Parts: sequence; structure tokens; C-alpha cells
Amino acid sequence: MESCKSILAKAVLSGILIGLGGTVYLAVENKYLGGFLFSLGLFTILRYGFALYTGKVGYIPERKPSYLREVGLTLTGNILGTGITAILIRLSRTGILVHENALNAMHTKMNDSFASRLILGFFCGLLMFIAVDNGNRCKAENRDISFIFGTVLPIMVFIFCGFNHSVADCFYFFVAIDSPEMLLSGIGYLLTIVIGNALGGMLIPLCMKLFDKPDKKTA
Repeated sequence: MESCKSILAKAVLSGILIGLGGTVYLAVENKYLGGFLFSLGLFTILRYGFALYTGKVGYIPERKPSYLREVGLTLTGNILGTGITAILIRLSRTGILVHENALNAMHTKMNDSFASRLILGFFCGLLMFIAVDNGNRCKAENRDISFIFGTVLPIMVFIFCGFNHSVADCFYFFVAIDSPEMLLSGIGYLLTIVIGNALGGMLIPLCMKLFDKPDKKTA
């Protein structure tokens, strides 16, 4: 079993990479280019076997209860990684532009209704499971082209549709935060997205577990 320190370290690295993806998305004017470049974060996470909450949470139905600890450590590390990246970016000249764009984005997201937040988080979680599961399968089978397309396309879809990714939103929130009031309301928003991502990520594994059972035939 992988150690807690190893999981946490990989999760922090994933948070940093998602933060870098969020930075380029906020920094470029063309959202299509930004969405494409954002996918570099997940591509690298899968390639090196790092730990990402939205990549792990979907597998809960297939794992033992002890797996929940790994998911929790991963989310904690992801939050730390996005926080580190946000602090460093805000100390740079790039931080001015990124802060303004993140502030606008988070105001829109945080003023959304609870149901809308949950739904947008749900579909993002579903797409993230598709991207991660495809990436893992293609990596094991050395199918590089499928690995690239299977990773990039779901990411671009969730970005263009405006779906909510909990780890990316942590980065946007840390970059945007400018008052204690925003801090308090942001925590509630992020908890909603964490739940939505979990529900969406577990949809396919749950359906496979419940309905895709082999037929029991007698000889």
C-alpha cells in the first residue's frame, strides 16, 4: 500500500499542475486555446501517475472502504498545491491579469444556485472519470494517440460547457480571493463542487457494478 506521504506529495504536485493549467486558461484571451492548453495539467498527471481528486473519486465503488483515506489525502494535497501556485502567481506580474479574470469567474460561479453548482459539478466529474479511465487504459496498452485524445477532449468539453472542476476552482478561488466574506462563501461553494464531482465521477463505475455483471450460465 502506498504511503500517506507519497500520496500527499503526488497530490500536491497535481494541484500545482492544475494551477498552471488554470493560469494559462485565465491568461489567454481565446478560451478555445485556453481550454486546450489547460489539458496539459491532466496529461502530465496521468503520465507520471500523480494523484488528482477528480481522477480518484470515481473509483470509490470499486475499492475497499480504506480507499476513502487515499481520496481524502488526495483532495487535501490538491488544495495545498493549488494554493501554493496561486500565491506564487499573485506575487508575479502575471498575477494582476489572472486575479482580475479569476475574480470575474468566481463571482459568476459563486452567485449560481445550489442546484446549478451541483449539476455542473456532476457533469464535470463524469467527464473527468472518462478522461482519467481512458488515460489509464491507454497508458497500460501503450496507445499514445488514444491517450492524448482521450485526455484532451473531455477536458475541453467541460471547460467549454462551463462545468465546475473542484480542484481548478480551488485555484481560481485562491487567485481571486480579496476579502474575508469571499473566503466564507467560497468554502461553501467548493464543498458543493466536491460533492458534485464525486457523484458524477462514480456514475459509470456504479452502473458497471450494478448492471454489467457476467451472466451465470450452467454447463
